[in-house]
Amino acid sequence: MSSTSFVVALDVGGTSMKGGLVSESGTVLLSERRHTPRSEGPEAVVSAIRDFIGHLATSGDGAPAGVGLAVPGLVSEDTAIYAANLGWRDVPAKDFTGLDAPIMLGHDVRTGGLAENVLGAGRGVADFLFLPIGTGIAGAMIVNGEPYGGTSGWGGEIGHIPVFPDGEQCACGQFGCLETYASAASVGRRYSLRAGLEDVRAEQVVTSDDPVAIEIWDEAVEALSLALATYTLLLDPSMIVLGGGLAEAGPALFDPVRTRLVKRLAFRAAPPLLPAALGVDAGMLGAALLGWRAAGRPELGAGWEVEVRSAPLVS
Repeated sequence: MSSTSFVVALDVGGTSMKGGLVSESGTVLLSERRHTPRSEGPEAVVSAIRDFIGHLATSGDGAPAGVGLAVPGLVSEDTAIYAANLGWRDVPAKDFTGLDAPIMLGHDVRTGGLAENVLGAGRGVADFLFLPIGTGIAGAMIVNGEPYGGTSGWGGEIGHIPVFPDGEQCACGQFGCLETYASAASVGRRYSLRAGLEDVRAEQVVTSDDPVAIEIWDEAVEALSLALATYTLLLDPSMIVLGGGLAEAGPALFDPVRTRLVKRLAFRAAPPLLPAALGVDAGMLGAALLGWRAAGRPELGAGWEVEVRSAPLVS
């Protein structure tokens, strides 16, 4: 690899971690994925992150200028405060790396929203909602060009808006949450339970002509349109960007949600509803932006033209 300045960027998910080296010009010099050893406990996950960052750093020519790390849960720029699905509490940024390079942490969804804002579907748009719909649902609220986390860092938990107050109980303890009806995991789970089947995936529900599947999907669309109407009336976004695995349903998702959103906003225009542009690369590219910010280069990113590509999963 030719000598060039780069940062280490790592996006940590509950199932896998995606990392890479990203240059000053936005070139992805290297991209890899590894499993997240969540079942082995929080210390094993922290150790795996540290090993992955070290591996990526030594794969470049020279030392990295900085490290950007996107993690789930409650997070500040220098501490991973709490992540229910990974089990850790109050992990300092320095515990994730043995490098001398500066490191900046970011919330996984807000970091993906930052990437969509700077590089993707929301490029140049100051106020929009980035809503990845996957195993769960959380949103990145981009306000005045920056992800907004609220007073305590919990801002954007749109998945726990109660869309059906008398509805099913959510894993969070509340009732009728958006995530309980419209996440990919919930769509598959609810159909499996109602149809008496096992391990049905959301994409099977979306494409099925079974009346039960149609009903489950209709409830998911209804829940999502309710939540998006609420968000629109509160914050008046320029657009709404849907990402995550469920967004790959394409028109089967976008068309009915768009139609219902328009009907619910009777006295005002609905914001445009667009697909995310960066796919599964959003978190890693957002982490690269954090890495360059940690290195004192916050201006980088605006002129990047990045290539979205898959990374091999390394055991």
